[in-house]
Amino acid sequence: MSGRTPLAAEVARFLRQRAELQGGELVLDGVDRAEALSMARAGRSVAGDSGPDAPGRTVEEPASGTLRSTDSPDPETSLASFLKAEVEARSRRDAEPEVDQGATDPELPDDYDALRELALGCTRCRLSETRNQVVFADGSPDARLMVVGEAPGANEDASGLPFVGQAGRFLDLLLACVGLSREESVYIANVLKCRPPGNRDPQADEIECCSPFLRKQIELVQPEVILAVGTFAGKLLTGTSSTLGRLRGEVYSYEGVPLLVTYHPAALLRNGRWTRPVWDDLQLLRSVLDGG
Repeated sequence: MSGRTPLAAEVARFLRQRAELQGGELVLDGVDRAEALSMARAGRSVAGDSGPDAPGRTVEEPASGTLRSTDSPDPETSLASFLKAEVEARSRRDAEPEVDQGATDPELPDDYDALRELALGCTRCRLSETRNQVVFADGSPDARLMVVGEAPGANEDASGLPFVGQAGRFLDLLLACVGLSREESVYIANVLKCRPPGNRDPQADEIECCSPFLRKQIELVQPEVILAVGTFAGKLLTGTSSTLGRLRGEVYSYEGVPLLVTYHPAALLRNGRWTRPVWDDLQLLRSVLDGG
């Protein structure tokens, strides 16, 4: 409405509702401050002395979003308190990501093709609105090694396959150094199946939504060894919050499957001093595959 702020409009709706229903859930629409104060007084009068807004008691909106009454006799002071609390509550709600309530449902199909089809149509988190393609996996479903990365980048989002850009080519070379290839012996997937906008880091709720797919992939592929590349994959699969530098160089267990953690190929391209640690991790990987 012209001349009225959105918050003032919401206050008007709240006051009308309070007057007509004598309480209830907070629903807001807008008027200016003077009209809001006038309606606050009218609402208290309509509610009557026996209602929650009887004279001498006014309504505030606490941070929890539920209505309560206070003993302040001044409606202007009360409304100011309400407005302050509502602004704070709205800011918190706006900051909270909207997530499908069934997003972490572990009931996923045990058939690999059915799982893939379900993932390709997934709308469990905000990333479904910005992706071009779901990046489910690449490589052999009968692989000895499963490589788990973090999230697709622009090249992966365009192709629908993981690790196809420069970092992917580098990963292929690293694996070839220890006699492995995605065509024959490696299965590759990511923690997230959709590209975060601008290649930003995965967010906690996105990982929560998407990780059931990864866990089911591991269950169905049944690799001999898992190699987590990058911080998010390493922390998720080891279940720890340690830094990547502390995670690498050890053999963990994920559901009984040997698990190793190393630097992401993209990070290695940016920082050559990690070449030797990655090489050592690959030698450890080869040793585990050989039963050493």
